[in-house]
Amino acid sequence: MSPTEFGLLVIAGVGAGLVGSMAGLASLISFPALLAVGVPPVTANMTNTVSMSLLAVGSVSASRPELHGQRGRLLRLVPAAMLGGAAGAALLMLTPTDAFERIVPVLIALASAAILVAPPPAELAAEGALDQQRHPHRDPRWLPLGTVGVALYGGYFGAAAGTLMLALSLLGTGEGMPRGNALRNVIMGGANTVAAVGFVVVGSVAWTAALPLALGLFVGGRLGPGIVRRAPQALLKRAVAVAGLALALYLGVQVWT
Repeated sequence: MSPTEFGLLVIAGVGAGLVGSMAGLASLISFPALLAVGVPPVTANMTNTVSMSLLAVGSVSASRPELHGQRGRLLRLVPAAMLGGAAGAALLMLTPTDAFERIVPVLIALASAAILVAPPPAELAAEGALDQQRHPHRDPRWLPLGTVGVALYGGYFGAAAGTLMLALSLLGTGEGMPRGNALRNVIMGGANTVAAVGFVVVGSVAWTAALPLALGLFVGGRLGPGIVRRAPQALLKRAVAVAGLALALYLGVQVWT
């Protein structure tokens, strides 16, 4: 790999880390960057998932304030995500991706629309046990099952899985954008890590491309939550939805024409 390609992947990783930790659309930048430096599509998909592990490390480490008070929720949802991620990774390595890729634009468009119509934020008034007594919202029973499904999709294909999980988090928990986004980062981190282990052991990973991309993803992931914390929530949600719809249109043109 040339120094120019190495630098391109680091820069792409930073941009993908920022977008991914804020909106779940990291693959909109990282996956095309891998293709641009000559990595074959299936290998690029696996390499992208492996690199995303450092995005999770960066974004989660910078999201501790938003994760406070969500321990019980994480204990329910992270194992579900890991199960789905493992199943998706196995499915990718065992079956062709052409048929599934054709429904990806539809899934992304639905997720983006869901973010637009998500109910108003229900941020907790205070943290801890007293907060749980004051706050009437209870997570729906379908949330862990939905988490398994989105994580399976993430392990299998990955593009905009974070957007799907963000929509699920906002609709299912009633939290505001910063807390829902932090929750999504942890859940997707668990799913991606399990899938990445499978790809490292029995898959095909382009390590010369994975390392610079992962470095950039870590930096971008560290910076992203701070931006989410300060950004206007309504504007950020609309930006996420519009970006998701644009990605759906782009992928639809690629697979349907």
